[in-house]
Amino acid sequence: MGTIKVENIRVFAYHGCLKEETKIGSDYRVDLEVKANLQASAVSDKLTDTVDYVFLNRIIKEEMNTPSHLLETVCRRILDRIFNEDDLVKKATVCVSKLNPPIGGDVERVTIKMSDKRKK
Repeated sequence: MGTIKVENIRVFAYHGCLKEETKIGSDYRVDLEVKANLQASAVSDKLTDTVDYVFLNRIIKEEMNTPSHLLETVCRRILDRIFNEDDLVKKATVCVSKLNPPIGGDVERVTIKMSDKRKK
């Protein structure tokens, strides 16, 4: 088993429960960690034998581009797509952070973290 991390993906998106959030948008940070068997790719040196982090980044950007009220919903969609589209991924953890959230205080970010593993 091995780990692939795609960290500090910066996106601008339109998530939130407040009407203003869905109109003006906000900055977000996404971090992803996936667990997979990386032994075959370590030997073969072939991209087809591993989890392509370009593919992971694309899923994140596409799902962040679909507005939602809750970051929990965005996390779930990212996890579902990863498991549905790449059979090599055994476990994944995604963190979606809203930077400078409008919560009436000096807060750097609010983060939702979700993990899941492949159902057998």
